[in-house]
Amino acid sequence: MSELPPVPPGGGANPSTGPDGVPGTWSTGPSGHDRDDAAAWGVAAESEPRWPPVVAVLVAIGLQIVLPERLIEGLGPRWLIPVLEGVLLAALLITNPHRHGREESALRWLSLAMIAVITVANLVALGELIRSLLVYTSTGGRTLVYASVPIWITNVIVFGLWYWELDRGGVTARMQVSHRRPDFLFPQMSVPGSSPGWAPQFVDYLYTSFTNATAFSPTDTMPLTPLAKLLMMLQSLASLLTVALVISRAINILK
Repeated sequence: MSELPPVPPGGGANPSTGPDGVPGTWSTGPSGHDRDDAAAWGVAAESEPRWPPVVAVLVAIGLQIVLPERLIEGLGPRWLIPVLEGVLLAALLITNPHRHGREESALRWLSLAMIAVITVANLVALGELIRSLLVYTSTGGRTLVYASVPIWITNVIVFGLWYWELDRGGVTARMQVSHRRPDFLFPQMSVPGSSPGWAPQFVDYLYTSFTNATAFSPTDTMPLTPLAKLLMMLQSLASLLTVALVISRAINILK
């Protein structure tokens, strides 16, 4: 298949839109080439099962529970944050127990609050981990190495949740044809016809989070909006501190 020419910036390209005003194709004139902008905009997603993000949240809660006491002392009693996260998760499951389809704005704010609590708790634990490396001697080196692992994994999970919840206005908004512009450009969206009817689900956002945490930069999925870029910057910084500073320093302590 021949490479499609770019859309002329000042004319010669006529957009066509669907019944809901969503971009359809650009006709580039007599050359006979069409570019499918509907795929780049993101097709309406189907209702997706709730269990993948629920499992991710439960794993994040479990990882916070196993952290050493010295890393979570700034968060109050050990039980406080896991119980708060569990209550928020239970409230979401009770009010909307099956699949993502219809979601009131209050439920979405509840979901965002739960993700925010996990994020703050993990960032506090990361800060305490860095402080511990600067204060404690080699006797705590092995504990710090072990502690850095759940913090890094939680970093991957929580930002995967952020990307999943925020892209195009949220889980429910992505199921509408008239959703707002996408926050992330996935490979399937930039190659029209490669995956007809494809729409991202939670595992796609979790993969994006994992690659950003390991490469410290976007890989195959590009952030498009300022908020998406800021989130990826914050995640890369947290991952860099954990991997480059914390783990390397802890290993030096062990030596």
